[in-house]
Parts: sequence; structure tokens; C-alpha cells
Amino acid sequence: MGVTVASATMSCGHEVRWVADGRSPETADRAAAAGLTTCAELVDGVRDADVVVSVCPPAAVLDVARSVAATGFTGIYLDANAIAPSTARQVAAVAGDAGARPVDGGIVGPPAHRPGTTRLYLSGDGAETVADLFAGSKLEPVVIDGPVGAASATKVAYAAWTKGSAALLLAVAAYAEREGVPDVLAAEWARSQPDLADRLVRTAAGSGPKAWRFAGEMADSARAFAEAGLPDGFAAAAAEVYERLAVFRGRSEVGVAEAVAAVCGGVDLTAGPSRGGSVPLG
Repeated sequence: MGVTVASATMSCGHEVRWVADGRSPETADRAAAAGLTTCAELVDGVRDADVVVSVCPPAAVLDVARSVAATGFTGIYLDANAIAPSTARQVAAVAGDAGARPVDGGIVGPPAHRPGTTRLYLSGDGAETVADLFAGSKLEPVVIDGPVGAASATKVAYAAWTKGSAALLLAVAAYAEREGVPDVLAAEWARSQPDLADRLVRTAAGSGPKAWRFAGEMADSARAFAEAGLPDGFAAAAAEVYERLAVFRGRSEVGVAEAVAAVCGGVDLTAGPSRGGSVPLG
């Protein structure tokens, strides 16, 4: 996602730097292919910069904000991560206390490889300025008339359904496997929910390799729901499903049977389910 955000900014005529310190060779290859300017250390990356954009796993957002604050950066700090509004406000406090101008962001959609697929929701003082950086690019900026936290709340609400329902589908398939009725469920799906079998295949293939990131996002979503006085169990359960799928990090795709096995806690499906049968759901 990060490299397409950078590319969108570059397409509008802006120079974009990335910090190589601690990053993987794969990240370096993507940055080079996109034509980003390489900086060895963070202090070099933020020197004389107008805007810093943070796109990282949710667990790292505060550490990243503190690291940028420690450099003395005083421009606009855009946190575009999938985090709870309260986490966004913590990030804003860190950036603001150091003299920067915090803007809250939330990305909805896939990596922005083509126009019309991906939106960057923005809120807080400075949102309009950030939106101008992406105007006309493949990443569509959408300014929300609200404070820091509004963009993150939008992302939480959106992902609670997309990633939450995907995790539920995998958990349902795992339950059917554990109880030995996957074939019966598949037959019923074919009659009354004919899209679910195909969706299960797509979910395993698409979510499995990225589950290590989704787990943190759903954990922050659970916090957001709890802080809003709402049941948080939906998102917390989704986080646990994705934690079990984190073993597939680095894979190009994942099949239904192995995804179900991982959600079941490492059940060896080659020996068949606990009560007989197989995994025909996908």
C-alpha cells in the first residue's frame, strides 16, 4: 500500500523520499521501481520536508510518530494507518507536542494501482492541504469535516465489515470442518448462498498472506468499538482468526484447506476432519 501512496503523490509533481533503515530488500526493490528518493536514516528523510506520511502496521504507529517527533520535524504529519480514533489522537498529541501539524487519514480500498478504486479519507486541521497533494492522482482524497479521529473512525467502520466478515467466513468453514459437516454446509450454500463458496476461496487466497497485518488492525477496531460503548467481540474474534493465519506471511496465496487448518489451530487436514469428510467448501 505504502508505495502506491508514494507513487500517487509523485504523479502530482512532488518529490517523495523513503527511509531505508531497517527495511527489507523487497521494500527497497519496490521503492526503487517507483522512483522514490532513498534516505539512509529518518533524520535525512524528514529534513526540509513539508509532509511526513506514515503507512505502517498498527502496532508501530506510535513508535513511528515518536521517532519522527524526535527529529524536530514541524511540518504536516499524516498518519494514514488503520487504527482506532483514540490511537489517532495519541499520534496527533505526539506530533503536535513536537510542533508538527497532525492530520488523520484512513485508506479504503486496495493498493492504488488504478483510479477509482481507493480513497484516502482525511480529517483534522490541515486535511485540505494534504488532499491537494493527491488531487487528480490514482488515490482519491476525501476530506471529512471533522477532527482528528474522524478519518480513522471511517476506516474502522468500513474494515469492521470487510475484514470482519472475511474472518467470520473462515471461522465458519473451520467450525464446519471441526464438526465434520463441511460437505453438508457446502451443499446448503449451493442452494441458498451460492456466492459463499467462491468468496471463501477468494478470502483464503487474499487474506491469508496479509493476515499478519489484519490482526493488529482488528485489535485496534475492537478497542474502538469498546471505547464507543459497543460490543467489541466481533473485531476481537476477527483479530484472533487473523493471528492464526499469520503463519502464511510471505506466501503469494493460500488455499481454503490450509487456511481452515490454521484457523482450527493447526489441524492436519490430510487425515480428514474430526468426524470424517473433507473440505469441499472452496
